Amino acid sequence: MRNNESKKSFLGYIAITLALAVVITGTTALIKMNPTADAEAVTVSENATVVSSPFTEAVQKVRGSVVGVNNYTTYSSRNSYYGYGYGYGFGNGSGSSNGDDSSRQVLQGSGSGVVIAKGYVLTNYHVVEDATMLEVTMGDQTYSATVAGTDETLDLAVLKVDNLDIEPVVLGDSDVLNVGDWAICIGNPLSFTGTTTVGVISALNREISNNTTDAYGLRTNDVNLMIQTDAAINAGNSGGGMFNVAGELVGVPSMKYTGSYYSSSTVEGIGMAIPINVAKPLIEQVVSGQTVSGSADSTESSGSTNNAAIAAVKPRIGVTVTNINSSSAVVANGYLPNGVYVKEVESGSPAEKAGLKVGDIIVDVDGTVISSSNQMISILQAKNVGDTATLKIYRANVNLEEPIEDYTTITGDYIDLTVELAMLDTAQP
Repeated sequence: MRNNESKKSFLGYIAITLALAVVITGTTALIKMNPTADAEAVTVSENATVVSSPFTEAVQKVRGSVVGVNNYTTYSSRNSYYGYGYGYGFGNGSGSSNGDDSSRQVLQGSGSGVVIAKGYVLTNYHVVEDATMLEVTMGDQTYSATVAGTDETLDLAVLKVDNLDIEPVVLGDSDVLNVGDWAICIGNPLSFTGTTTVGVISALNREISNNTTDAYGLRTNDVNLMIQTDAAINAGNSGGGMFNVAGELVGVPSMKYTGSYYSSSTVEGIGMAIPINVAKPLIEQVVSGQTVSGSADSTESSGSTNNAAIAAVKPRIGVTVTNINSSSAVVANGYLPNGVYVKEVESGSPAEKAGLKVGDIIVDVDGTVISSSNQMISILQAKNVGDTATLKIYRANVNLEEPIEDYTTITGDYIDLTVELAMLDTAQP
């Protein structure tokens, strides 16, 4: 009897154990089938919501008006290698020759530009500097361009591009910008066309110094007020556009800083742009049809042409000139430009009537840079009585025929004069 009861108890235990096993196994299966049974169900929309940034509309509005600018220089292929790097924000170009004697147009750098009127593109001066040929590009389209106006001091240039059918941007007002405003920069860094970067206006009226030497050898230290931004500006961005969120052009990216001259530290997020209000006078003059360009020891040099004579039958302006010693310290260091020094102005002559004075330095005649009196005379000899000559002169605040103790005190101005040639008694220029 007791054996039967024990056997029944043993079988009962086995049944309970099997039942528990079935329950545990079923629960485990349910957990594996639905591991997130307690989590909220995930819903996938058939029409996903498109979220636009505050910049999208502005970028779409102006991106097509930012173009590329290619700067070409003529090189002789006798040179075995050519490759030039440009300052911050301007691209690089390089190449090699095959050893023949031909000359060719070589791409020396690429930058950006913005269409600011029908057929006109605003860019940086350093993007087009020293170019013998310029191209404007948009996608796979290429257009020939010419310089219509420049201001080297401001680092600005305006190009004339025929057949350029691209919508111009709207010029904004850089005087109403505030620190913290959004800044949208669009350009072609490293040839990645139409690249958009976004940041804020980090500072206004940053004083940036820049030493420049003009076509006549005069060196100046210019201080410009710039817009600082942390929007990325890289090689190739120069001349592109800085826009506000309304898509208005408020600045022209010009340079970036990567480190300090006095330390080995590197920096990021410091770029500079030229305020658009600074560029507006140049733009207005060029688009209105005007051509705009911005901008020696007293002893005679050996071999200079003093009182160089020309045939008496030729018309003259009535001056006595001499070459400036271009190797003298005052010229070599850029305190005075190279050119032709006026030693005497004849009374009643066309030169006197035009306003030319003793001590003036003639640096340009009819758009040709002059470094010797022979050059000047050659140009004037080709003219007839009644023809005019346009002279650019530099008038300094010092007497060049006296020793100059402190070159740093020299100041002066460029002046444009128009002189009408006439027949005079003596055979001087």
